[in-house]
Amino acid sequence: MKGNSAIIDALNGLLAYELAAMDQYFIHAEMYADWGLSKLHERIAHEFDDEKGHAKQLIERMLFLGGKPDMVTRDGLNIGHDVPSMLQSDLDVEVAVGNALKSAIALCETHKDFVTREILEQLLDDTEKDHAFWLEQQLGLIKMVGLPNYLQSQM
Repeated sequence: MKGNSAIIDALNGLLAYELAAMDQYFIHAEMYADWGLSKLHERIAHEFDDEKGHAKQLIERMLFLGGKPDMVTRDGLNIGHDVPSMLQSDLDVEVAVGNALKSAIALCETHKDFVTREILEQLLDDTEKDHAFWLEQQLGLIKMVGLPNYLQSQM
């Protein structure tokens, strides 16, 4: 099926965010494992898997629409140096992804591509209700109980 080039471009833009998020989560998960923060490692490794699934959905849709997925470009990659900066960095990429998804959903509406819109709405739900919410919660816990107590709870 021949898809709209603007939608394919938007999907490639989203793919750049998902690949960056995937890389960032992978590196952060391994840093947590190295530091002995097994609970954070487990959760962030799960987020890596989620981002891989999101990238797969975008790639599948682009291929269906006759587009060529750009697997080289990464957008928003920012590796933290400690737990708070890592969580904030992950939250920043999720917020950027959420904003890009909202723009792409509006574009799908304009071009009446309701199937792509539905796929993107599912990704947005996952991004806002699962990923971003959990990261905001962790940063809130650090402020509430202090970093040493938070880190102890993640061992």
